[in-house]
Amino acid sequence: MVTQSASVHQAPELSDRAYFTWQELLEERLGLQLSEQRRSFLKTSLAIRMRELGFTDYLDYYRYIRSGDAGLIEWNCLIDRVTIQETRFFRDPAAFALARDFLTRRVHEVTRPLSIWSVGCSTGEETYSLAMMTADLLRRECDQIRHFGVTGTDVSSRALETARQGVYPARRVEMLDKRLIERFFSPQVGQYRVAPALQERVCFTRLNVLELSRSPMKELDLIYCQNMLIYFRKWRRKEIVSELAKRLAKGGMLVLGLGEVVDWKMPELTRVPGERALAYLKHK
Repeated sequence: MVTQSASVHQAPELSDRAYFTWQELLEERLGLQLSEQRRSFLKTSLAIRMRELGFTDYLDYYRYIRSGDAGLIEWNCLIDRVTIQETRFFRDPAAFALARDFLTRRVHEVTRPLSIWSVGCSTGEETYSLAMMTADLLRRECDQIRHFGVTGTDVSSRALETARQGVYPARRVEMLDKRLIERFFSPQVGQYRVAPALQERVCFTRLNVLELSRSPMKELDLIYCQNMLIYFRKWRRKEIVSELAKRLAKGGMLVLGLGEVVDWKMPELTRVPGERALAYLKHK
């Protein structure tokens, strides 16, 4: 298999016309705004897949993507190549601390199982982090058994398959608190597997955020959406956040990436004070 680093020098030239054509397609179907700084990334990602299929021209491959059932199948494959999948466990400590404080209070306000949504979950580290955090605080805060569920959604089928497997390289897990590793993972040769008891509280499903209106998710206690909106135009970010906010239960919290949304308001939500994390509470 040709590696991405090796293919950079072998990739055919990506003309301005081809670049802008692919830009428009990615924004049309995924909402992604690909900046000029990501041009090399797009060129390499496309070239690798084109070589696998025997294409030598970016526009020929584009026309194939847009035609018939075969093109639709290929598009779903290409999504895995052109979406950015950068994540790690407990990636933003300040945001997770805010979410934990909220859930610590929330568990005493509701008697039903807690419901959490990890939007743009990539390969699952964020989703499992939310699950670990919730399981840990429930054990500390509740005398009785309390159930909860965390749903992770992403547009990349390949990333979701990794998430469902719940197996990660040792280097990505060993930075966690040892107490969490001992409780929620089982060591294997060079890697760690998420414990079955935690996996039972988590599910993963494919979702394009441009189609949020079709999602059955609702009455969420916590919606966690970080480091995803930066790839969208500002007006589209507001549309996505407004749709997410509708899915919150009364008293629920929406956590976003700091600086990802500016000048956005909804009458039913109040921003949580703080400079290290961005979150909103839905009125009870």
